[in-house]
Formats: sequence, C-alpha cells, structure tokens
Amino acid sequence: MGTIRQHLRVAAFLSASLSAVALLPGAAAAEGNTVVIARSFDFNSLDPARAFCDTCQIYLSNAYESLIGLGTDNKTLEPRLATKWTGNADQSQFTFTLDPDAKFSDGSPVEAKDVKWSFERLQNLKGGAAFMMDGVTKIDTPDATTVVVTLAGPNSEFLNILSAPYTAVVNSDVAAANGAAAGADAETADKAEEWFLANSAGSGAYQLVSYKADDEMRLKANQEYKRSKLSVTDVVFKHTKDAVTQAQLLESGGVDIAMQIDPDTAKTMNTDNLTVETIPSYNFLYVALAPGAKGAPKLTKEVREAISLALDYDGIIDFTVGGAGTKVSSPIPTGFPGTEGLAAPQQNLDKAKELMAKAGVADGFEINSEFPNMNAYGVDLSLLSQKIQQDLAKINIKMNLTPLEFSVWRDHVRGDGIPLTTSFYAPDYYGSAQYVQFFGMIEGQPWWNRAGGKNDASITNPETAELLKKALAATEADKPGVYKEIAESMMSDHIIIPVVSPNLVLAHSKKVTGVRYSACCNLLLNEIGVQ
Repeated sequence: MGTIRQHLRVAAFLSASLSAVALLPGAAAAEGNTVVIARSFDFNSLDPARAFCDTCQIYLSNAYESLIGLGTDNKTLEPRLATKWTGNADQSQFTFTLDPDAKFSDGSPVEAKDVKWSFERLQNLKGGAAFMMDGVTKIDTPDATTVVVTLAGPNSEFLNILSAPYTAVVNSDVAAANGAAAGADAETADKAEEWFLANSAGSGAYQLVSYKADDEMRLKANQEYKRSKLSVTDVVFKHTKDAVTQAQLLESGGVDIAMQIDPDTAKTMNTDNLTVETIPSYNFLYVALAPGAKGAPKLTKEVREAISLALDYDGIIDFTVGGAGTKVSSPIPTGFPGTEGLAAPQQNLDKAKELMAKAGVADGFEINSEFPNMNAYGVDLSLLSQKIQQDLAKINIKMNLTPLEFSVWRDHVRGDGIPLTTSFYAPDYYGSAQYVQFFGMIEGQPWWNRAGGKNDASITNPETAELLKKALAATEADKPGVYKEIAESMMSDHIIIPVVSPNLVLAHSKKVTGVRYSACCNLLLNEIGVQ
C-alpha cells in the first residue's frame, strides 16, 4: 500500500510542478496589501440563500455578516450584527437588538427588515442550507433595530445556527431591485442568482469584485466595515486543485496562503519563508451509500453494515494523510456534543463476509462510485476512493470509480443519486443538530433525499427524528446524552460512514499574520494582516 501511495504522490508532484510553473505569471502574490490564496473551489452558488459548500462558507463569512459570531475558541457565541439577544423560557422565541451603526457596503443601514427578508428568503428558496430555518414560523420587526423570531417549538440550537455564514443578512433593497424574492413563491419567483455571481450585497469586511468559475475570485475591502481595522485591501482566491500544486505555488511566492495542503506534502516543504502548522480539526470525509439511487444494487442494512466493517480505517488514515488524522465514530464529529464515549470504527472482515452471506450476496456485486475529482482538507478524493475500492474488493464488492468535476458530481448526487460516493463536511457552527438535520435519515432532509428515501422508504429512521425533537428541547446539561443517542441511531443506519478527520495544515508566508482555523467560517479575512 505504501508503494502505491508513493508512486501516486510522485506522479502528482511531477504534474503539479508543471502546473505551478504554468500558473505562476497569473497567480503571483501581489505586493503591499494584497493577499493571494490557493484553494480548490467547490462553489455551487454565490447567492447567500443558495450557496452551500466549504468555499461558499469562506466567501459568505467575509462578504456578509450573521447576527451572531463564533469566538476564537470555536465554541463561544459573540455579537456581530446583533449586539444582544434574549430567549423565552422554552427557547421558542428569540429577540435580537441590532447594531445601530452597522452598514451595508453601499452605506445604507442594516435594519430589521433586512434580517426578516434574508431569513425568509433562505427558508423559501429551499436551497442547501434552508434546513437552518426549519421551525421558524414568524419573524416580527417592531422597529428598525429589533427582530423577534418565533419558532414552532423549542430549539436549543437556534442561536448557534445564527452563527453560521449561511444565515447571512443581505441588503434586501439592493437584492430585490436585482431580481431577488423572499416570499412563499421565492423558489420560482427569484431571479437573482446570476446577479450574485458578479455582485455582493452584504455588510461584511469585503466586497466581491469578480468571480470566474474554476479560475479565481477577487475581493476588496468594504470601506463601510467598522467592526475591526482591515489590514488587507485586496484578496485573490486562485482555484488550485491539488495539494502539491498549492505547495509549489506557496514555496515559489506565487500565493501567500495555501488552504488544502495535506500533512504528507507539508513535511516536504521548504519552510524558510513559510509558517506551516498542523492542528486537529472538526472536518471529516465520509463514504455515503444510496440504496434508492438509480442503478444501485440491493443495499440492505446488512450489506451496508458489511461495507462499513470492510473499511480499513487505520489504513485509510495512513494512506490519505500519512497518519495525520483521527477516526470519527459517527456522522457527528468527535468533540461535538454527544460524541464522548462512542466506539471507534474498526475493520472486521470476518463479520463483514458473514453479513454478506446472510444477505445472500456472498459472491459480491458491482457498484458504481462517482466522486468529486478534488482535494478536500488535504485529502485527494481519488486516493481515498482507490483505497476504499481495495478494501471492498476483500468482500467481493467491485467498485467502478468515476471521478467528476464537483459541479457535475453535485448534480448527479442531487438528481438520480450515486450508489456509493465519497464526500466531505465542515461544521457551520458549534452544535450537533446541523449533522442530524443534514445527515439523518429524516424524511425530506438533504441526505435522506440523496440516499433515495423517496424510492426506498426502508432507510427512513423515525427514531432519529423523535430524538432530534427531544434534543432541541433539552437543557444544556441534558443535550450531550440525547445527542449521543442520536449519534448511535445514525451510526446504525450505515448510510453515512465517516472514514477520516484529517489534521488541518495552516500554511502561509511568514509575512502574513492572523491565519487561524474557524469552525464556522474556515478563514476570516478581517483577522489577516501583512507585515
């Protein structure tokens, strides 16, 4: 296995060296107050109510603001557009007081009507992050700086949810003038997505200058932003697919920050002029099974469990990140409420074969696996998929691998579905409900849809839905216990099978300061400086 891995990395290095040379003229890090960042793009949209991806998270965190922010400890809530907030006794209604000095990039004030419009648009457009507004029944604006949100029932996570960049507040007047709609018919009435590809309408530290798909994004400092002093006037994101190319560009001075260098590549870098730090993260990669996908073999619960037991978790961590990562027990990342004491996943080929025989497929079957052809958290998804292919071959499952551009993969997984895929997830805030709402086999939720719940009702897990209601009504003291029950329930589905939480490599020029990992926002540009 090590030899295969070395050969693959040598090939990637040679290819990346040529790519880096080709990219240097257009990607050269600028002097003065411009910072150039290498990152593999996974944008699905730049519209705050439609965007839902890791790079979207970075963009929205910097071009827009949410009511509440996440502190440097990645757990504590802090004021942003809201200077204070209160909740009623059962956490079913929250009142927010807005910062009267907050302004959008066009100089107009951020008002309660903008918050109401933004939340309703997120809910009614029904995009990837719409689940964050689940349960919101009414939003009142008694005056320009007061917002009252009423929920259908208790939701102990709602304040945490509002620290997610997907709950960004948009300049409603500007957006509406350019085709945006927030009413109940927004899903069909809204025509603003194309406008958002060339314009931002937020109060964040930066404004969008230009965006070229799979090429680059340019931002400039928002002169109306007064929450902190901005040291960097211009930011350029360069679409750079693989870790080795990112490292080449960083070492040569072509970029100032590289966001997806893997720990193996980091060990080979010349760090005379660089800061390279490896830290734990909450990010993880996972295998996802879709029993209801078009063309899927019969993925019964026994077969799904067999697949989970066939995976060599220790080998995956070694193969993909050189050992610089950890196992993840459940679709809720280790360290979040409910994960303490969960059993770590282990390979057990004997039991896997026994389950395959019990399901009547001892001789195995073929399964199609499409996956994004990209780097996520320093992991090459092609390498990960090849390792999974090797593991499943040991229980007579033949995986047919098809790498796809991320946009094509996204369309497939949201369309007819993909029988087996690999993907990735980063937290949007510190709280476990987001994982239940995204990964839980609850009717209508994102991965229930992707797994083909409409075609295979057997994957629906009513227990998870009931436990989530219990968790949202629980006290802070009781929440970890309920979320542990939920984690175990989701683990038993064997639909979402986490395989590695890679350590995060923070790599940047020594002239750049303030680079840190944010659990809600990934990279906050307002904290960055240039020496």
